[in-house]
Amino acid sequence: MLLGIDTCGSTGTIALAQREGDQIAVLGTAELANKTYDALLVPRLRELLETYHASLQEMEAIVIVNGPGSFTGVRVGVSAVKGLAEATNIPVIAVSRLRVLAQKAQTPYAALDAGRGEFYFGDYADGHHEALMTVEEMRAAASVSELAICEEKAAAAFPEAQMVDQPTAADALAVALPRWLAKDFDDLVSLDGNYLRRSDAELFAKPKLNANLADTRNA
Repeated sequence: MLLGIDTCGSTGTIALAQREGDQIAVLGTAELANKTYDALLVPRLRELLETYHASLQEMEAIVIVNGPGSFTGVRVGVSAVKGLAEATNIPVIAVSRLRVLAQKAQTPYAALDAGRGEFYFGDYADGHHEALMTVEEMRAAASVSELAICEEKAAAAFPEAQMVDQPTAADALAVALPRWLAKDFDDLVSLDGNYLRRSDAELFAKPKLNANLADTRNA
């Protein structure tokens, strides 16, 4: 059995599935409202397992969508999965939300709103390349008609792109299946969020620190 968790977007999802040959059969899913991930992730997970008479010990892997997306959501999901995996010795597979979106839409490119007029961009036409870009940079890097998006801001910036529903934990399980079959798991110690951009706290801490140092020198 496989467990999938995605807390990167405006709605969080959990998916429980089992493998049938080289395919994934989703048994059930649960949703988490925005800003409830920290409080409700574990209770919703417990309810989902109980509904299908399953236990964590039966899971052969946990698939975590580790970003990019909400900084808080990414941290909550990754931290919860690391805790569960450490307690149960279940291997973990981390997948990019951009990659899940591209595979869901069957396109070589994907974009997610990053705020401040920028977008998280994934290019899978020849490998795996992800970056933080402006609208102009993305239009220069990809064919927008082959771009997968799932948000209103992205639709406004790229009206010719392919709009699909937001990716879910169930979609992430399909992306992770080849790695699961190959036993290609992530190292739990080094597992972290796929942020692509530093948090506001990190962005603004250094200028403030430099300003404090300048004040000290001038005193």
